[in-house]
Amino acid sequence: MNDLATPQAAVSQDDINAAVWAACDTFRGTVDPSIYKDYVLTMLFLKYVSDVWQDHYDHYKAQYGDHPELIAEMLKNERFVLPASASFYALHALRHTPGNGERIDKALHAIEEANLGKLRDVFQDISFNSNKLGDEQQKNDILRHLLEDFAKPELNLRESRVGQLDVIGNAYEFLIKNFASTSGKKAGEFYTPPEVSTLMARLMDPQPGDEICDPTCGSGSLLMKCGRLIRQRTGARKYALYGQEAIGSTWALAKMNMFLHGEDNHRIEWGDTIRNPKLQDGGASGTTLKHFDIVVANPPFSLEKWGFEGAEADKFSRFRRGLPPRTKGDYAFILHMVETMKPGSGRMAVVVPHGVLFRGAAEGRIRQKLIEENLLDVVIGLPEKLFYGTGIPAAVLVLRKHKADDKVLFIDASRDFEAGKNQNVLREADLQRILDTAAARQPVARYAHLATPAEIAENDFNLNIPRYVDTFEEEAEIDLMAVRREREQLKAELARLEAQMDAYLKELGYE
Repeated sequence: MNDLATPQAAVSQDDINAAVWAACDTFRGTVDPSIYKDYVLTMLFLKYVSDVWQDHYDHYKAQYGDHPELIAEMLKNERFVLPASASFYALHALRHTPGNGERIDKALHAIEEANLGKLRDVFQDISFNSNKLGDEQQKNDILRHLLEDFAKPELNLRESRVGQLDVIGNAYEFLIKNFASTSGKKAGEFYTPPEVSTLMARLMDPQPGDEICDPTCGSGSLLMKCGRLIRQRTGARKYALYGQEAIGSTWALAKMNMFLHGEDNHRIEWGDTIRNPKLQDGGASGTTLKHFDIVVANPPFSLEKWGFEGAEADKFSRFRRGLPPRTKGDYAFILHMVETMKPGSGRMAVVVPHGVLFRGAAEGRIRQKLIEENLLDVVIGLPEKLFYGTGIPAAVLVLRKHKADDKVLFIDASRDFEAGKNQNVLREADLQRILDTAAARQPVARYAHLATPAEIAENDFNLNIPRYVDTFEEEAEIDLMAVRREREQLKAELARLEAQMDAYLKELGYE
């Protein structure tokens, strides 16, 4: 084994975050962040599994002495298997020789082969031997620096040093967030701002035993927020996480993210949720979409090419309430989510652009049917500039299979936030106000309104929040007589000052 990762004193989350972010300097100025994020995140994963493996190997060696066969048997019980040649340290030892890219790719392939149940296809969309990193010499040099960055003492990720598994998972989330904030529009493909995912998870109130799905799961952060709430309440992982992601590299992030957070009870599929939904159940009546207690998503806003051509013949009848417009896929994702809610306990929260609330034609007809079926529960307007890559404000829709009443609660939370230089942030007090209002389900002046079905029908099923929540604040009444008195006083003061000025000018000899 190696001597690079000798145990050290405990380390803080901030220390690890700073060290990993500093490792990105190897790429800055040479490779775009949207590309190098995959390399840095994958190297963090490789370093973590190598350090955990090394930690456990040393523990068994101390326990069983010089009995390699016994140690090898014990290591077979680990959550994963690490072939010796695929260890980070084996790669680090050869960093000065040509072929770093090819060696790293082979190591990742070997890890995948040894852990097919957990990591099948995870690394197939990333190649360290790619010409994206430059010609052979430049690529070899960049990867040598990257291996050296991760070999620094600050990035010793042994369990005996970092203490709890989530420290590494949190570092992963930290990196994804920072890449999102520097990657512009592409960031929306893989990351939902943490405050928004926290709000959605808490609105869903996940319970032990729940099956939770995100059909556009990105890097998996929204799913894991739901799971974390159950763990915080019960201390147990009594839930199952399901997801689907269309972009291969982002799907790989989600798989690695689940692994790093110890979320082994998950099923994350790679594919287009609308054209090819992969989370299905086979039964006596044939194949159907799998149903979930909770469905959460931040789908791509107004996706142009969402699969309109095949939607009318959809074998799951997801679009029986109407076909979404050819060039706007928002309702395609909403209707998919509605179709996958469990009949009794099913509930969902979805992030949408405001156009979803009021656009007419096909979308208006779909909206009307969802309301008439009493599925829509809450409409929450969020502040602008919360999401990476877009400044437009969004809304969260909450739908339920079993509602407490037939009304819809409208919440205008668009004015409650902390302004940032590039991004606005929802504070804990802002989140709590939304959650308290949603739970109370009562009107709040200039903030929330509980609308009846008749009221919504009167508005032609237009859900634009200002139609229901009046945020206008009356200005104080002006006392015209007081203004007139003040004006007379100012005129008298002006006359006095002008007379005083004339006297000064006379003294100075000016007439």
